[in-house]
Amino acid sequence: MKRHYYLSSNLDDLAMLEQELMKSGFEEEQLHVLSNEPAGVESHHLHSVNSLSRQDLIHSGFIGLIAGVVLVALTIGITTAFGFHSSIGWAPTVIFSIVILGFCTWEGGLWGIQKTNHLFERFQQELSAGRHVFFVDVDSRNENKLQEIVNRHEQLESAGIGVATPGWVVGAQHQFNRFVHWAP
Repeated sequence: MKRHYYLSSNLDDLAMLEQELMKSGFEEEQLHVLSNEPAGVESHHLHSVNSLSRQDLIHSGFIGLIAGVVLVALTIGITTAFGFHSSIGWAPTVIFSIVILGFCTWEGGLWGIQKTNHLFERFQQELSAGRHVFFVDVDSRNENKLQEIVNRHEQLESAGIGVATPGWVVGAQHQFNRFVHWAP
């Protein structure tokens, strides 16, 4: 899947675009609006980027996890090299490794919650200028349909292509949302 980014200053046009895309078979989980005007996005019934996705929590937490794995490997290597395991056993080393891994992941997440999502950093200037970022996660068989609909919206400006949410995640989100809306 690919993610197509578009810029616009007109929320009415984005609302029409989103409706056209949904009528042609796109799911709401594929369509998102990133804006510094959440009230405007909400009043136009657009699917906004959730607050957790606006931050770099997942990406930075993963970097913290990798740092934790490196430190755990170093801890186990030192324990083995100096023979500490023979005198104290492996239990303290395992417990210490789990603490290190958890702490590094937690710190990475705390660092990321203070930052803008790395995927959206390039749009900060546009967002500050009052523009909105509309993006669509699309698979290759629907790209022509997307392009055909987007071409009808002259106020829309292409802002590039990026990595999309994996198709299985979008499908799982869709199934979850269907279940939640179905449940009494």
